[in-house]
Amino acid sequence: MKEKPILVDHKVDTKLVIMSTWIAMMFLYVYCDYFGLCRPGGISSMMDGKMGPFDVSQLGLFLAGLLMVIPSLMILVSALATARIDRIVNLAASTIYFMVNIGNLLGESWAYYYLFGLLELGLVVFIFLKSLRWPRQGA
Repeated sequence: MKEKPILVDHKVDTKLVIMSTWIAMMFLYVYCDYFGLCRPGGISSMMDGKMGPFDVSQLGLFLAGLLMVIPSLMILVSALATARIDRIVNLAASTIYFMVNIGNLLGESWAYYYLFGLLELGLVVFIFLKSLRWPRQGA
């Protein structure tokens, strides 16, 4: 009987793993916000100038944008920064977004939001741990 060839399993670079994790997190953010528009009153609330509990304003939209710009740019930083800088920045950003994601879940009652929120928390914890355990030369 002919043996099946063994699949080759290549080690994936730490930078690529972290970068991919930020991408996955951004997709979760976008879909969660999109599904939020489907909630009863979601679009009308937005048209009435409300963004969740906050009023829509120049400052509010700027801060919401900043909240999304950082993980978006972490995709690029994770790919291009030196390992030392990459590790430090990912440790800091993942810690910040752990707290952001906890804050997003406070007072929430919709199951889909918990699904996305807990996955987002898992991803930032993964980024933190992967960065903390960054491979070292000669190890």
